[in-house]
Amino acid sequence: MSPAVSAGPPAMSQLLRVHNITVSSDGYGAGEGQSLERPFGHADPMQMFGWAGATASWPNRSAPGGTRGFEDHLTREFERNIGAEIMGAHKFSPHRGPWADHEWQGWWGDEPPFHTPVFVMTHHLRPSFSLSDTTFHFVDDEPAAVLEQARDAADGKDVRLGGGVSLIRSFLEAGLVDTMHVAVCPLELGGGSRLWESPDELADRFDVDVVRRPDGVTHYLFWR
Repeated sequence: MSPAVSAGPPAMSQLLRVHNITVSSDGYGAGEGQSLERPFGHADPMQMFGWAGATASWPNRSAPGGTRGFEDHLTREFERNIGAEIMGAHKFSPHRGPWADHEWQGWWGDEPPFHTPVFVMTHHLRPSFSLSDTTFHFVDDEPAAVLEQARDAADGKDVRLGGGVSLIRSFLEAGLVDTMHVAVCPLELGGGSRLWESPDELADRFDVDVVRRPDGVTHYLFWR
């Protein structure tokens, strides 16, 4: 990843935040061969996101219990003060190229977990639509312009940059990310969509805290 000069904090108080992005030890956030059946390609989501799924605050928890403490706090932070989300086309859908139809409405069913406006960055536009309290907008513009739209829609709250990792890279290279949490899992994928070769690539732009957990997951917390 080529270093970029930070644009400095935004003039307004709304932050652009990255939360709970999980990558392998060799820097991949998703494997190769994404499909409808395998949203993360050859990566096993249970291995990648097991640290979050084990917490008491994991939203998909079907049984009582779960861990408390630092990782539970990170799971809760995902929702705090978020007014809009930006995501990449392949977080929304496994489809490539122009839309054959508009029946696909995301991986999440009738009640998506976002509860805010969502801006999907794609070269293949389609009309906005709403499911429950989430409205999806499809935009084809530069990162700064999309961030401006998301901030306008966020009603004074922060904007979450939801991934995938190629989208996050584009916002990092534009100097737009204010805070970021990346969890590094102790497994190698060997290929796919890569966030970095090393977190040291961001040392010129961010302060960072590093928290290593007994399960082998290492959490990197970046802020400008």
